[in-house]
Amino acid sequence: MQAYMKSTMQYYGVTSPQIDAICRKVFAENPFPSCVEWQAAVLELWRGARRREERYVAIRLISLKRHRECWSPELMPMLEEMIVSGAWWDYVDALAQVVGELLRSHPKKIRPLMRAWSKDPDLWKRRVSIICQLSFKRDTDLELLYANIEPNLADRDFFIRKAIGWALRQYAWTNPMEVTRYVRDHEAQLSGLSRREALKNIS
Repeated sequence: MQAYMKSTMQYYGVTSPQIDAICRKVFAENPFPSCVEWQAAVLELWRGARRREERYVAIRLISLKRHRECWSPELMPMLEEMIVSGAWWDYVDALAQVVGELLRSHPKKIRPLMRAWSKDPDLWKRRVSIICQLSFKRDTDLELLYANIEPNLADRDFFIRKAIGWALRQYAWTNPMEVTRYVRDHEAQLSGLSRREALKNIS
């Protein structure tokens, strides 16, 4: 597992289904009566982790349905810390889904933050700004997506180029003609990887 993930942090060697089973049991036996205690537990797990799976558990605790009422823009500093310190796709892509749900429910507060993140020196924050709308389909804020892609078009990093292609490919399920147009109009700027990913499912 450690070799596959190119991880400097060691693994216990616990599989994802096993982690899910452990989390179901432990979370059921240890409820958090307030959002403050829940958030403190997430951060304690994340910051104190000695094995990678412990951070997977922290992310699962964030995503637990019973704590959805705790999801508010005030979570963004915690999510930012986890994204920057996690600094790898397995953590970041899962946290991007949480950021996306906050964008969906609090667009006036999160939208400007995603615009700022799209220009941030940290590549993982920029990746999140691009992929946070992957599940939005017809609700995709296309203006925001294109605005967040634009400052990253020249970036040579694999994870940014892949994110651009992935975000466009997902939107292509909803509007293939628009994605085809965008790729055509930006052909000189898009990397080969981004173009291939964007058009992968367009006949």
